[in-house]
Amino acid sequence: MSDRVPTATMAANAEKGLKLRERFGRGGTAVGVRRARQLAAREALGEADIKAMHSYFARHAVDKKAKAKRWGDESDPSAGYIAWLLWGGDEGAAWARARHDELKDG
Repeated sequence: MSDRVPTATMAANAEKGLKLRERFGRGGTAVGVRRARQLAAREALGEADIKAMHSYFARHAVDKKAKAKRWGDESDPSAGYIAWLLWGGDEGAAWARARHDELKDG
């Protein structure tokens, strides 16, 4: 399996999500915060982490279509956008999908 260490972009997205969450008081759960800290530290991820990330992104891709706030608006970000960043953002979604596919293919 290819490298299980999160990319620098994933780490930066997670850090950005943590800052936005602190500033606006919304977005993500305790699990998302733990994941963000793990990604920001660029810790190697195990199979369970990869599966959890893949599941998160599959469930929450619909959040990008929310009408309440514009996705990516950092002056008033949606809770969904902040949570997405906590899990590594778009880079994290692509990374988790690729690692998950590798696990399936064995």
